[in-house]
Amino acid sequence: MADSETPYHPDPEDLRRIPVDLFASKKLPGLSSGDLGFADSSEHLVFILRKSSSSLKSLLDSSGVPLFSISRLHNGVWELHKGDVEKRKDLVLTVKRTSKRFSKTESEVSFVGESSENLVIKGVPFQKSCTIYSQDSIVAQTSLMYKLRQIYVGRSKFRLTIFPGSIDHSLVVAMVAIFLQG
Repeated sequence: MADSETPYHPDPEDLRRIPVDLFASKKLPGLSSGDLGFADSSEHLVFILRKSSSSLKSLLDSSGVPLFSISRLHNGVWELHKGDVEKRKDLVLTVKRTSKRFSKTESEVSFVGESSENLVIKGVPFQKSCTIYSQDSIVAQTSLMYKLRQIYVGRSKFRLTIFPGSIDHSLVVAMVAIFLQG
């Protein structure tokens, strides 16, 4: 009888094997005009994407500390640096659009440094849908927020599902932001 009254506490190792959903919207509480917020299932703000100009963006954590600066160079090439837009530090990764057919887009992500892992992002930016692949496994994917009996699906809200793995969630959010803006 005492066992049934004991609260369940999941093993932290088990939690690392569970996919994480983040919900993106421009209408979350605490966002400035033009910001895109990423919230968890409890509607707590986790990441903020702030637009500085047409080619510069910043990814901030929930307290407003800059994590990465995102800059568009030319011909579909993006760079992700650590830190704020004004103080771009270390280059973390580059994203290059490799294919754009009709509405489908494909981009290749190359990490800088000792990591030889390359990722591929495939999807349709207009529909806010993309999938990030690492070789033969899915790292993350986005989808619009559908509701039952809804004829028109708005594009202002979408879900980002990050599958368990070794890639930091903030990097995944930055890659999705680059894909959707690219």
